[in-house]
Amino acid sequence: MHTRTAVVLAAGKGTRLQPLTQNRPKPMLPAANRPILEHVLDALVDAGIERIVLVVGYRRERVQSYVGPSYRDTPVEYVVQDKQLGSGHALLQAESEITEPMLVVNGDRLIEPAAIEAVETAFADSDRPAAMAVIERDEASRYGVVSLDGDEVAELVEKPETQGHGLINAGIYAFEESIFDEISATTRQSGELALTDTIQRLVERRDVTGVPIDGLWVDATYPWDLLSVAQEVLSRGQTSEPETKPGVWVDDDVSIHEDATLQSPVVVGPDCEIAAGAVVGPNVALSRNVTIGPNATVERSVLDEDSRVGHGSTVIDSVLGQDTHLGAGTVIPGGTGDVRVGNQVHEEQHLGAVLADRVKVAGGVSFETGALVGTKAKIRTGAHVRGHIPIGAEVVR
Repeated sequence: MHTRTAVVLAAGKGTRLQPLTQNRPKPMLPAANRPILEHVLDALVDAGIERIVLVVGYRRERVQSYVGPSYRDTPVEYVVQDKQLGSGHALLQAESEITEPMLVVNGDRLIEPAAIEAVETAFADSDRPAAMAVIERDEASRYGVVSLDGDEVAELVEKPETQGHGLINAGIYAFEESIFDEISATTRQSGELALTDTIQRLVERRDVTGVPIDGLWVDATYPWDLLSVAQEVLSRGQTSEPETKPGVWVDDDVSIHEDATLQSPVVVGPDCEIAAGAVVGPNVALSRNVTIGPNATVERSVLDEDSRVGHGSTVIDSVLGQDTHLGAGTVIPGGTGDVRVGNQVHEEQHLGAVLADRVKVAGGVSFETGALVGTKAKIRTGAHVRGHIPIGAEVVR
């Protein structure tokens, strides 16, 4: 039987992606020059899903205003998780909208239609009440590690201590309606109700079909991951803009000076302006209404809507949020450095800098690798930026 309805979990905050999630939920962060969530919805529609239920919560207005009542002619309904009490709790909010078997996906991971179709087919062919996609990945300890016995999931271990390559939970599920009763019967851990705890109960009863998948599967856990997400999207040409030459996708409504240079792969969204002498690429994604000033250089970076890069600036290995402006002569040199996220220091990450939304940088500013700049921060002329800059802070030297 064809599964018509998909539930998309898009309520979480994405704490480890601060400062980029200070104003929007993780699914609305850019995968190249479109929100991650848009890629997820495309995959669902392309896989034949006829109805989408979006579970929203943190900054839900950002999701609802962007997606609206339908997506590519597919009806979209919304349910709200008022408090972020875990993924199982999030799915439970959709119970009143579901009267048949469903697909469930995370709204913050890039997936392919083929993976969705594989889970749906395996679920339909099995008499088990649940199916779960699994995929091989390095750094498996970041996810739920899975063991298979034939087509059954024999074990699911969340965040194991073992390192290295392994089979992980890909976060694409198919469930009978009984999943809601199973979630309600699951014991909360530290006040939260995790969907994986419920799945673990089903695994112990041998009630979960494991579905190996391959192809596109990308997760952004930390701010620097958005660079690899963009690189993956560009390498597969999954942009909404026309390809003007191999590896170069440019919207029809842009202004690019004849003396500017685009180096593939690169995508340029609508209403962008690239001035004379500017060099953009490789591995650069420009969202809507981005301006690159004369003789500026942008490499291996993601620039979100309405951002500005001033005359003669250099931006490498960086992520710029919405409406973030860099004055003339700004230098973000790129490379590797230590990055502090919360109380944890991540050593030797490949990251120039992350600037959240509405950051204003005056001229002649330089950045150390790994800098994180919070929303609405102001960086004065000639300042040197290092480490973590809080929301609304002012850096004067």
